[in-house]
Order: sequence, then structure tokens, then C-alpha cells
Amino acid sequence: MAEQAQRGDWVRIHLVFLPAGERAPGVPADTAATSYEGWINGWTQEAARLGETVTIRTAAGREVRGRLVEITPGYHHTFGRPHPAMLAVGPSLRKMLQDPPGADGDGEA
Repeated sequence: MAEQAQRGDWVRIHLVFLPAGERAPGVPADTAATSYEGWINGWTQEAARLGETVTIRTAAGREVRGRLVEITPGYHHTFGRPHPAMLAVGPSLRKMLQDPPGADGDGEA
């Protein structure tokens, strides 16, 4: 039995904005061959089972219809691997704050 969302549950839906072949004429061929789709979170406006079409109300107040794909979704994102130069910023800044220039009492900053 498929999991069911009740009215008011926080969910994620999937929808296809533009199917493959209906993209703008100037896009590259590989892009044109791929559907333009999205995943949107919001509160269900009616009960629905996973895979069914449901209307949600987003945090911005928009109503959107799509296929229910997740109930109580989490956030799974990354900003990628850190650049090595950025890894040194925290320790360097901490050292500068602990021993600021002119902190030896010579009156210069």
C-alpha cells in the first residue's frame, strides 16, 4: 500500500514544465531532447497517495499541481567540495583576531 499524505502535510511534488521536444527553438540539441522539470515543496490541499497528482500551496502562497513524490521531504544539498585556499581562511582569521597587529602595546594599529 502506497504511503498517503493528508491535507496540510508538507510534501514535494514533481512536474514537467516543458516536455522534451517543446523547448525553445534556440536551445542546444541535447537540451531540447531533455524535459524541463522541477520539484516543489508545499502543503497538500487534499489527501493523495505517492504517485498521484495533488495540489500544493507553496511557502510563497502559490498553488501548484504535480505528482506527489515525497512526504515530509528533507533538504539534501551541497555547495560542493571546498577550495583548498578557503580552508585556510578560518584558521588565519582566528590567528589574526588573537594577535592583532599593534597589540604589543606600541600604540600602532
